[in-house]
Amino acid sequence: MRMLLLLPFVGLLAVPLFNTETPVLAGFPFFYWYLFAWVPVTSVLIWLVHRHEKAED
Repeated sequence: MRMLLLLPFVGLLAVPLFNTETPVLAGFPFFYWYLFAWVPVTSVLIWLVHRHEKAED
């Protein structure tokens, strides 16, 4: 379950994959909204791992 915490790390290190301006979402280039999208995704992943770890105790 802790391996899920590697997803944001890998997703944000792959800069050549999201270093582009298109597509645009609400006026933001892809680069920015891709980065902003990782904030809630990372929060959910941390919550899931925490809940799983707590259930094991």
